[in-house]
Amino acid sequence: MVKKINIALVGNPNSGKTSLFNVLTGLNQKVGNFPGVTVDKKTGACRISDSLTANIIDLPGTYSLYPKRADEWVSYKVLLNQDEHVYPNLVVLVADASNLKRNLLFCSQIIDLKIPVVIALTMMDLARKNGTQVDIPGLERELGVPVVAINPRKNKGISSLKKAVQLATENMNQLPARDFIDISPDNADAVQLVKEKIPGISNYTAIHYLINHEHFSLDAATHAAIENAEIASRFNPTRAQADEIMRRYGKIKHIMQQSVVESDPLKKSLFTEKLDNILLHRTWGYVILVAVLFLLFQSVFWIAGYPMDAIEWGFSRLSGWLSGVMPANWFSDLVINGIVAGLSGIFLFVPQIMILFGLITLLEDTGYMARISFLTDKLMRKAGLNGKSVMPMISGFACAVPAIMSARNIENRKERLLTIMVTPLMSCSARLPVYTILVALVIPSKLYFGFLSLQGLVMMGLYLLGTVMALTVSWVMKWFIKSTERSFFILELPVYRGPRKRNILYTMLEKAKIFVFDAGKVIMLISLLLWGLSSYGPPEKMKQVSDKYEAMIQSDPGKAAEYGRLKKMEELQASYAGHLGKAIEPAIRPLGYDWKIGIALITSFAAREVFVGTMATLYSVGDDVDSNNTLRQKMKAAVRQDGTKVYTLATGISLMIFYVFAMQCMSTLAIVKRETRSWKWPVIQLLYMTGLAYVLSFLAYELFK
Repeated sequence: MVKKINIALVGNPNSGKTSLFNVLTGLNQKVGNFPGVTVDKKTGACRISDSLTANIIDLPGTYSLYPKRADEWVSYKVLLNQDEHVYPNLVVLVADASNLKRNLLFCSQIIDLKIPVVIALTMMDLARKNGTQVDIPGLERELGVPVVAINPRKNKGISSLKKAVQLATENMNQLPARDFIDISPDNADAVQLVKEKIPGISNYTAIHYLINHEHFSLDAATHAAIENAEIASRFNPTRAQADEIMRRYGKIKHIMQQSVVESDPLKKSLFTEKLDNILLHRTWGYVILVAVLFLLFQSVFWIAGYPMDAIEWGFSRLSGWLSGVMPANWFSDLVINGIVAGLSGIFLFVPQIMILFGLITLLEDTGYMARISFLTDKLMRKAGLNGKSVMPMISGFACAVPAIMSARNIENRKERLLTIMVTPLMSCSARLPVYTILVALVIPSKLYFGFLSLQGLVMMGLYLLGTVMALTVSWVMKWFIKSTERSFFILELPVYRGPRKRNILYTMLEKAKIFVFDAGKVIMLISLLLWGLSSYGPPEKMKQVSDKYEAMIQSDPGKAAEYGRLKKMEELQASYAGHLGKAIEPAIRPLGYDWKIGIALITSFAAREVFVGTMATLYSVGDDVDSNNTLRQKMKAAVRQDGTKVYTLATGISLMIFYVFAMQCMSTLAIVKRETRSWKWPVIQLLYMTGLAYVLSFLAYELFK
């Protein structure tokens, strides 16, 4: 019979938890080399032995059992048996051997909860490099729990860890022989009263019931009993916590003296410290940061240009070939102008998305992303944020949904709320297809100094514009959102590490897969819907257009091709899609948009990248029958009824600015509601972003027309 247990992976941020989770479960979860990458508990299955399997729960990193951030509360409630979905039978505590003193604080707290625990010691190679030697058998004796050295990045020590877990499971009913620290006599009476009400908990667990029972799922009678225990014993939570921490560090100091040999920190300067002297310099640090971001956005164009051109050329040739071999009927029109056009709008931008995510993962993997937070903290504070806001905001370049979730890492409620409210202004990857097609359409392909691309500079400008506006909006909002919480910025700077090619490659492929299969499904669905709306309309109006041009062709057969093109254009205007676009055209005309762009604005509210698929469908259905023309060529040739071009410099810039600021994402609004637990904030977000988009697009159009 195979036994199944729940194992919680816990530890300080950057201790290697998620890497171990990946090794144990086989799930290729993204590993970021900065605190706060795990913002919710994640699970996966692992076979420990022939007789034992485990459900592994990867909990957010935390420094102690006194939670301050939203993500720390996730870990805390699981460990205190206050999560209704799961309770761990055993804890694998991942500790960084190169920073053992700090990690042992959390270790000691877990031990005193009296949950079976195995300590997985990571970063042993780094500790040895720094001159630190750990006596593992001695550490086991001092702590009273199993300690196993592992290296999940190289898959070393995993079998030993599984054996230790197997043994701990067999002895699960045997609680640790001793407490790490004894409960202070000042709190003994309160602890005893709580244990009488809640039997089976440890002394230390009782302390946490006294401190945080208001956040626990307990019945009214139990809450009242704990409150009475606090009053009767004059329990002081602040004093109890301070006393505990001091006594724990006193014991940890003794353990470090007995089981750890540390080198003189002045003996040598680490590579990380030397590099930080440059990258965190008060002047050169910012210069390097700007250069890194510039190269990031330039590379999106430099590297992705060739595969994008190849994909676009391939789809245009495919459309042309299909139009030549398939009979002229509604089905061939559906295949060519619906399915193929939709697929081209999906696959065209896969190279850029892969490159952008690959480069961001590179920054995370090396440890530079945490340095960006440190460098920008001063600027962030002026806008009402702090340095930890940078990580969600930079993650917003990829996708606002996980970025907003990662704001749980921010302790202060006001700063967390401000971060949530402005993160959607960061240009996510869904905006990238829109920017790309518009930049290529209206911005000349020029090089300055032989290597500076004008299109790349404009692209970077769009990202910077969103960033500047995010800081500006945050600065305004900070005067209206009130909070009495004190703000502080504590961030661990991880050591620099070489990027893992496998991790970068996996992230690129995974994000491309997500785009194609998740966003792609939406794009394809809307493309097919648009084909139907563009191909059909009110029967009487469609018949009028058909009869009109049939008569014109009969009277002048020599102009049949020209009349056929005009017929398709007029049929598109008479279609249901045409009526929809015409209905909103008066509202968007001041921005330089026509009714086709209006349709794209409506459909792209589901997902911004749908804009390109919408354009591909509309121009395939309504333009010249020459299907060999690419989408950019068709859009460039598009004219209004008066013969003027649709996509002028003014219209293009206006449209780019609209997509920089507009809240065109239903998923983002949904996640904001979930994180704030109110519809108030997503409604405010929708209104202010739409207002900004309209006003600034109007000003841009008037400036450049």
